[in-house]
Amino acid sequence: MTPHGRGGPTAAVATLLLVLAACRGGGDGAEVSSPAPPGQPAPQAAATTTTVATTTAAAAAGPPQAAATPEELATQLTAVETAIRNPATPAADLARLGHTQQVAAGALSRHPEWDATVLPLLPAAVRPSVEANVAASRDLRVLSSGEPRGLPKWRIVAPPAAPDLLNEYKSAEATTGVGWQYLAAIHLVESRMGRIRGDSSAGAQGPMQFLPSTWAAYGGGGDINSYHDSILAAARYLKANGAPANMDNALFRYNPSNPYVRAIQAYAGQMKADERAYLGYYHWQVYYFETWLPEGWVG
Repeated sequence: MTPHGRGGPTAAVATLLLVLAACRGGGDGAEVSSPAPPGQPAPQAAATTTTVATTTAAAAAGPPQAAATPEELATQLTAVETAIRNPATPAADLARLGHTQQVAAGALSRHPEWDATVLPLLPAAVRPSVEANVAASRDLRVLSSGEPRGLPKWRIVAPPAAPDLLNEYKSAEATTGVGWQYLAAIHLVESRMGRIRGDSSAGAQGPMQFLPSTWAAYGGGGDINSYHDSILAAARYLKANGAPANMDNALFRYNPSNPYVRAIQAYAGQMKADERAYLGYYHWQVYYFETWLPEGWVG
């Protein structure tokens, strides 16, 4: 779709949104913003499989699969959401848990006819997170309809460690007053926490997707590809457009789309409610329609 931005950082966010969560296969990934055509109601969510665009060890293991029935999906969502939020969960388990969270929420987002079965089966402690992730997925999917299916010319890299990124978000908040959760949510949607390296179709660059012209105004003389510099620049941009007092306006200026604003608010809201929600989102993967692009993939 036509890039948005009004001169803001995300003039090509639609292209990135397509990639960030466009897994449409049978529960292969949360469609945070995929334009995937609505799937036909089916008795099993895993009717379509995901292509893996590399032969790395992670890809060889394959992506997690969503449960095949609404009842099983409720059980799966309950298990992963509970584990992510449990401080006793080993750190080594979080990568698979986050990816599974993405997959399972994506499956439900593609099957609105399952809501009436799945949601009542979720415990009260889990349901708000599932509802937020599914709503964000459905909102963002509409932003990328009509995007080409050819794989992008990107390189998928490992992001900085989760604690290091969290420190960057919180440092930017301390400097500007913009809540770190919003910066993390934007980073998630724009480049999957920096996993995507490569310019968008409109020339937006870096982990937070700035046009060079906007970067000149808000980058502070830094490096557009630097996590530190780009996160701080995003905070400056949001601050200049009303944050933190008017986050809706600030986010709308980042990308003038109400579904985008709602999605960022949904993810940020979960991290506000429980900081450990960040540990799930940190491990969400890059998908391009049905194709998982693991770290190490080069297009």
